[in-house]
Amino acid sequence: MSQHDFSIANQTASSARADINNGLQALASNNSGASAPSTTYANMFWYDTNNNILKMRNEANSAWIDVVYMNQSTGVTSILDNTPVVTSGGSVAGLIGDQLSSTWNTGTGTTESLISPAKLKGAVDNLTISSPIKAWANINGANGTIRASTGISGCVRNSTGDYTVTFNTSLMPDANYAMVGTAGVAMGDNRASLEIYTLSQTTARFTVTNHGNLFRRDATFVCVQFVR
Repeated sequence: MSQHDFSIANQTASSARADINNGLQALASNNSGASAPSTTYANMFWYDTNNNILKMRNEANSAWIDVVYMNQSTGVTSILDNTPVVTSGGSVAGLIGDQLSSTWNTGTGTTESLISPAKLKGAVDNLTISSPIKAWANINGANGTIRASTGISGCVRNSTGDYTVTFNTSLMPDANYAMVGTAGVAMGDNRASLEIYTLSQTTARFTVTNHGNLFRRDATFVCVQFVR
């Protein structure tokens, strides 16, 4: 660790030689030391041993610019957080660093930068419009078996063309939701419609009616959606 003012004063030959050697050692060590050199020059380097950061003096010789972090334990150099990526003309094109979660959530910034998976998920969740469809199901009307569904834990065929579905726990905040659906058979007379029987916070009961004779029927396909 050595620093020097890089000014060789008039002195004896032996002293001048020692002074020059000290200056060369300062150059070789990038003026390393726990504090900044007392005499500075534009564009000179200083290795800050207190913070393990290599710094460079700006051209105005008025401030230090952080260049790179040197991990002395692992022998690895690291790019400092929030280091701008610039074009050949000096215009900022991106940022090697992170930005606040609020910046990602707003979604209007144009500066390219690093992002963690957690911040990415948070931004996507914040900017995604929640679907009003709380639950849906494709039901086999013959026996009430659910072929596929979301938000529905089960279905019971009460009688011919009469069904009750049960929602997942705490899915609906109340009974003020809407039900839409359709029903039909694979072939032949598929004229059937769904009619709401009763709606509650935890269940929905509905019937399937044949258009031709107005009798309830077990349709091959009973498809329902619940919107809230």
